[in-house]
Amino acid sequence: MTQLPPVRALFEAHLTVQDLDRSIAFYRDVMGLPLAHIVSARNVAFFWVPREGEGMLGLWGVGTAPVSIRSHVAFRLDLEDVEHSVEALRAAGLTPVSFGREIDEPDVLTWMPAASVYFDDPDGHQLEYIAMLEQAPRPDLRRMPLSQWRTLHAEEGQTVRTE
Repeated sequence: MTQLPPVRALFEAHLTVQDLDRSIAFYRDVMGLPLAHIVSARNVAFFWVPREGEGMLGLWGVGTAPVSIRSHVAFRLDLEDVEHSVEALRAAGLTPVSFGREIDEPDVLTWMPAASVYFDDPDGHQLEYIAMLEQAPRPDLRRMPLSQWRTLHAEEGQTVRTE
């Protein structure tokens, strides 16, 4: 059996909530979690747990989570392992994807920023391998392949950590 990359920690979990605004207030004001990002058009909010870049909680308004997802869990890996996971997943008979399309390299979630690869477990639960990147968040950009992110930062004179 093919060995997949080692998981360092649980990074992310998602909950479906009845009232997104009420839940944002609870997790921000009562629980004290820093609000990371809101996608109003999708009725979803993300919180850092406990601090930026260390872990995340996603809150989805009822009926807004992608229908194909039974549940979603993200696992923190080293960046090098996220990069190699595409090949390892294929060797294990799994399909690496990002937002519904098959991929050949990790995508960068630019608003965080983090490199990630999604895949499904045998029951259709969406799993994700993720590694935070050192560059500043770029919420003005859409997600992009890791190679494109590296090219962008090389052109801007920034180095991109590869280990």
